[in-house]
Amino acid sequence: MGRRAKNGHTSAPIRLTGRGRVVVFCFLLAVAGGLVALVSEPGQAADPPSGPPPTVIVQPGDTLWDIATRTKGREGRDATVEEIRRLNNLGGYDIDAGQRLVLPRRR
Repeated sequence: MGRRAKNGHTSAPIRLTGRGRVVVFCFLLAVAGGLVALVSEPGQAADPPSGPPPTVIVQPGDTLWDIATRTKGREGRDATVEEIRRLNNLGGYDIDAGQRLVLPRRR
């Protein structure tokens, strides 16, 4: 028998189709995966990196983009340039041959 609403009418019980069950299952699986990622991430990030940070000596003709590409590849190159600038307190994008730059740690 269905539920009785305030107005006296009865409503049919909720039933899921096969597709609805799949959607609900996938949603719950995604939520569980997100929770696992949230729980496991801080433990990995909490480990302090060991040793001194990586550095590079700027060679004649080098640019920050060249160094970022050698460090991280073309994926995320612009973010790596900004990270190098932040780590070395660079106000601009100019670097000089012979300059030592601290690089972001590999993840």
